This record gives sequence, structure tokens and C-alpha cells, in this order.
Amino acid sequence: MKRTTMAAILAAAFSITAQAGECPADQRRPEGNGQKMSAAMPKDVTDKVIASTDLSKDPIALKGRLFRARELVVGPGGIVPWHDHGNRPAMIYIVSGQIHEYASTCAAPILHKAGEIAPEKAPTQHWWKNNGKTRAVLISVDLFPAEMKMDDHMM
Repeated sequence: MKRTTMAAILAAAFSITAQAGECPADQRRPEGNGQKMSAAMPKDVTDKVIASTDLSKDPIALKGRLFRARELVVGPGGIVPWHDHGNRPAMIYIVSGQIHEYASTCAAPILHKAGEIAPEKAPTQHWWKNNGKTRAVLISVDLFPAEMKMDDHMM
């Protein structure tokens, strides 16, 4: 991806005020009482790190964290497997398509559409599935724990 295109996408992601679909108030549940853990493995998903900054070397001096941007492309029927954000806050910008999130804090699937941003933070545990007929393209920006560096593509 060209540097100017990536800059435009990140600028759009942080300037858009639209929040992604949220769990309906009557479907919110205490952690662990919403959608159940899925054992599904990744399916029809590509996960590419497109930029990364070691924040321990940045003036912010946030030891042990990488500020990381990734592009995820999820094909129709594709799955981003169960994972959590207890130690890794993130923001997901839906570039195109749509995708459902199955969160441990919501009894119903949450639909996220193009142009929206989905925050991911503790105690979120979830998995995602593209139930549509076209691919979903997502940009994920997170504060990745450096000790997990051996697994660059942890969803």
C-alpha cells in the first residue's frame, strides 16, 4: 500500500466520529455472559502488518508496546478467531463491506458497517465473521505488547 494511501486511511479513521454498531442496551451482559467463546480457526482472512512503531524509542517512552497498524481482509464466510483485548486496546476502522462481531459482553451479534470505527478494550473478548457476500476490509490500530512479538498476527 502506498504511504500516501495509508496516511489517508489513518487520517480518515481518526477523523470520522461515527461509532460502529453497538450492543443494544437490552442485550448487554456482564463479561462472559454474552456470546460464547468460539473454537473456530481463522478462515478466509488475511492479516498484514502495514506499519509499526516501537513506543519505547518514541518520546512517549511507553516501554514494551508497539503502536501497530494492520490491514485485515475477511472474505465472505471468513472468520477472525476468538481473542481478547485485556492487555491490547485497539480501534478497528471498517474500510469497506460489513462484518459481525460476537462479543462476550453482548447476547446478540453486533453489525459493523463501512465507515464506522469499533473500539476494542478490556474486558472485550470476541470473534468476528463476515456473513455478507462481499469481502470486508478493516484497518486495525492497536497498542501491541512487545513480549507477544513472536505472534505478529495475533488477531
